[in-house]
Amino acid sequence: MNIDLTSISKEMPDFHSHEEAKQWFKEKLHDDFLIRSTETVNGKKIHFYHIIKQPELYKRYMESFAKPVKHEITNMETFESYSTVQISEDGEVKIFI
Repeated sequence: MNIDLTSISKEMPDFHSHEEAKQWFKEKLHDDFLIRSTETVNGKKIHFYHIIKQPELYKRYMESFAKPVKHEITNMETFESYSTVQISEDGEVKIFI
């Protein structure tokens, strides 16, 4: 799947909740939109997701964390395999390319 983040940003409506934003991204991206973590930042709950742009490379990268060896990333291609999306409980969305 070729994911165009510029188009996604332009199509994205204003959301009123995390659940509303998450559902919109899941409908648009299906299995290429994955939850990674949830944190509280300055008293505000923030959910972090990955948009998977290069599934095979991303899978190898994530699987490497399960191995007890030192991780060495030798090129930027690994980081280009995904983008991070930050969604707050009130529906504010930030996409990091």
